[in-house]
Amino acid sequence: MNRGVFTLWLLIGFVLVHGQEDFYARMNDAAISLTQQEVVYDPGYYSIDYPNGDVPADRGVCTDVVIRAYRKLGIDLQKEVHEDMAAHFSLYPHIWGLSGPDPNIDHRRVPNLMKFFQRFGIEKEITQSPEDYQPGHIVCWNLGGAVTHIGIVVDRKSGDGERYMVVHNIGGGQVLEDCLFDFRIIGHYIYREE
Repeated sequence: MNRGVFTLWLLIGFVLVHGQEDFYARMNDAAISLTQQEVVYDPGYYSIDYPNGDVPADRGVCTDVVIRAYRKLGIDLQKEVHEDMAAHFSLYPHIWGLSGPDPNIDHRRVPNLMKFFQRFGIEKEITQSPEDYQPGHIVCWNLGGAVTHIGIVVDRKSGDGERYMVVHNIGGGQVLEDCLFDFRIIGHYIYREE
């Protein structure tokens, strides 16, 4: 390979890696900024605009943290999930008894986001090693029974410095907490639009 081509490949590799790092840094900042917004936990069904619809800014659940963080980066998970569910409804969980997609709620359900991230993101290994969970990663948990939960890993460390913390909403609003291993992890993803 001649020197010019080699240099070009190095430059392309640097841009790709740097671009990914920049994306996850922006995702990190978007998630942390959500903790400044007062939000009451509200799992209610809302009729919302489509695309770019959102429940009232002072309301939300765990999925709304993920939706709002991605929206700050110009990615509308409401639209992305709805379009994929409309085209491939049979691939998504059918635990709500719906006969077709509903753009008001589908993206606000953890199992649907998990399926979407499996299809379009990178599914990471589930481990008990803190170093495997990096800022910008999405983590899903089972809280017991059929209750699922989702949050975003950010670059703030736990008090003992052993693991990154998570931005999520488990009932107390959009908060930053050291809870990565508090529940059984059932999903671990990275997702960004190319």
